[in-house]
Amino acid sequence: MMPDANALYDVIDGTWPAATERREGPWLIRDGQGGGQRVSATVAKAPFTGADLPAAEAAMQALNQPRLFQIRQGDETLDQLLAENGYQVVDPVNLWVATVDDIATEFPPPVTAFQVWEPLAIQLDVWAKGGIGPDRIKVMHRAKGARTALLGRLNDSPAGAGFVAIHNGIAMVHALEVLEHQRKQGMGRYFMRLAAFWARDNGASHLSVVCTQANKGANALYSSLGMSLAGQYHYRKHGDDL
Repeated sequence: MMPDANALYDVIDGTWPAATERREGPWLIRDGQGGGQRVSATVAKAPFTGADLPAAEAAMQALNQPRLFQIRQGDETLDQLLAENGYQVVDPVNLWVATVDDIATEFPPPVTAFQVWEPLAIQLDVWAKGGIGPDRIKVMHRAKGARTALLGRLNDSPAGAGFVAIHNGIAMVHALEVLEHQRKQGMGRYFMRLAAFWARDNGASHLSVVCTQANKGANALYSSLGMSLAGQYHYRKHGDDL
């Protein structure tokens, strides 16, 4: 059975984890320590009312983080509450998934895509050029399950980097970055194929990835690979913190 959105939310949290998490009433407060929205957004974990909102806001501000919530499937009440309190929609995201056998059908050409852990200096350089800095690299090191880093080469030079980790038998690709001058040559497809082979070899049944809806090229790639759209999430950030 194909994992649904709720299963993939758990995979996101397991493969791209916050530095710390704690409950504040109905809220899960996450300390991202500079690792981006995915690890710092607050999530609703129990029924709430508008009276519970200030506690979440204070907790986020105490961490020197923006007032940011992740809106998941079934969070329509929270979405409405935040809209009424000055929060704006930020970065809607698609959740893609496929069985590993559907993606691990053709190995990348020789000397094109590799996997290695820990990341090499050249991978760190590629990520840095794409805005994936040291705080996000620390997120990769926090992942508890099997994990690896991807390195791509095209035209006898570095082409890209990515990260893959497994949680509950589902692999998820993160931080997929292809250098601008190496794009539109199939590197993203090679990375996904390699990730699927690695995931299968490490006991995963499915391969997944999250992608902002605004990234038309990446969404087209995942669709063309035969991946299924399992759901979405988006963020709400307070207008004063934008």
